[in-house]
Amino acid sequence: MDKLSAEQRHKNMAAIRGKDTKPEMIVRRWLWKRGFRYRLNSPKLPGHPDLVLRKYRTCIFVNGCFWHGHHITLNIENETLNIENSECFKIPNTNREFWVEKIRRNKERDKEEQRKLAAMGWHCITIWECELKPKVREQTLESLAFTLNHIWMKDHQVIAKPYPQFEEEEGMMKAAEVNDEEGRN
Repeated sequence: MDKLSAEQRHKNMAAIRGKDTKPEMIVRRWLWKRGFRYRLNSPKLPGHPDLVLRKYRTCIFVNGCFWHGHHITLNIENETLNIENSECFKIPNTNREFWVEKIRRNKERDKEEQRKLAAMGWHCITIWECELKPKVREQTLESLAFTLNHIWMKDHQVIAKPYPQFEEEEGMMKAAEVNDEEGRN
């Protein structure tokens, strides 16, 4: 049973922000310190990604484990949808059907938005709130930098083309040859 009244719970849930969250700020500060430049919540792209790095053609979504259902399993039995709790995600016991349906819709929407972005040629990276806990934060962010650099290198690699081979024509001099008429010193 919930310890808060319905009105108190509603106020708590309504106060949760969708932009400038603590996990998002951690990622933004880390990227900025390392020289990665980005735009915030681009309205022109599907899903309004949290961070858009145009140089890398990459969108970064910083997702909360609860709102986006991290590490959950969806079981469909007898036309009912069950969501199992995980280490970083727990469905509230009150109004459970509402939350199960809401999380399912959020996950479907996230997948569809990332499909649209991929079709437009964008790379999508999702960073989960639990991956930014102090124990694993540095590893997660270093992995992000590695991935961004890998994307840039792959997009900008130089394809080695062999130099064209020309047959030497009669009378052509090589660069190291000197004509006897020019004289030598």
